[in-house]
Amino acid sequence: MICQYDAFADYVSEAERLGIENYPLYQWTRETIENPEKKAKYLRSFTVYVNGEQIYDKQTADAMETELLAICSESGASGGIESGIERISKFDTNPANNPQPPSR
Repeated sequence: MICQYDAFADYVSEAERLGIENYPLYQWTRETIENPEKKAKYLRSFTVYVNGEQIYDKQTADAMETELLAICSESGASGGIESGIERISKFDTNPANNPQPPSR
């Protein structure tokens, strides 16, 4: 698991080290981590890796979601506050099923 803010900061650092021209989301990501409100949001958001990968099959994502929801239920927290989990989001990485990043 990695904090989304840390992942964004790593992306910016890598881009600056290797050349921002090869990182199409550099400017957006840099502006995001420099914005205090967005920083606070992304410090509370995490990406879960499975076998070192942040993209995995739907079956794995569904099973993980079920387990995390069970943790919320066991803690007695309707909104997940006691467990620390506020919300679970899954994203479809198939480009045909979601909007793509801006070209700039």
